[in-house]
Amino acid sequence: MDILHLVDRLENIVRESRTLPLSRKLLLDEEKLIDIIDQMRVSIPDVVKQARKITADRDRQLAQAQEEAERIKQLAKAESQLIIDKDQITKDAHVRAKAIVEDAHRQSANIYTSADKYVIDKFNLMERHLLSIVQQVRNGMQILQASDGTQEPPTQDKSA
Repeated sequence: MDILHLVDRLENIVRESRTLPLSRKLLLDEEKLIDIIDQMRVSIPDVVKQARKITADRDRQLAQAQEEAERIKQLAKAESQLIIDKDQITKDAHVRAKAIVEDAHRQSANIYTSADKYVIDKFNLMERHLLSIVQQVRNGMQILQASDGTQEPPTQDKSA
């Protein structure tokens, strides 16, 4: 029998009871009260067992929920660390790539500068050789022309 129903019956007995004159004391039907109390004694262990079972189930579910929450928390922490690590690896790779590109630009600029200097040096050398050859050709022409008697003796051309 439901314990709340038995409590309601007790309450009804108290309300339906008569009071002693000039006091707040009640005249209660002992037999009815004892009957309800006996029924409560029988019902209470069942109610207590049920309450203990419900409490144990609740505690078990709370423990499972806490374990699941902890597991999810650990997974999230591991995943966030993995993302942070990947992000740091990506950042490091970008920094390294930028350094490599900058170094390549520096090396390229140095190569261009060295190549330009080399070419200028070679052009200067060729110019000196060509000027020397031009001077030799002029001298040869003047000698040939002088031997013909048509031209004056060779002079040095400083402009060439």
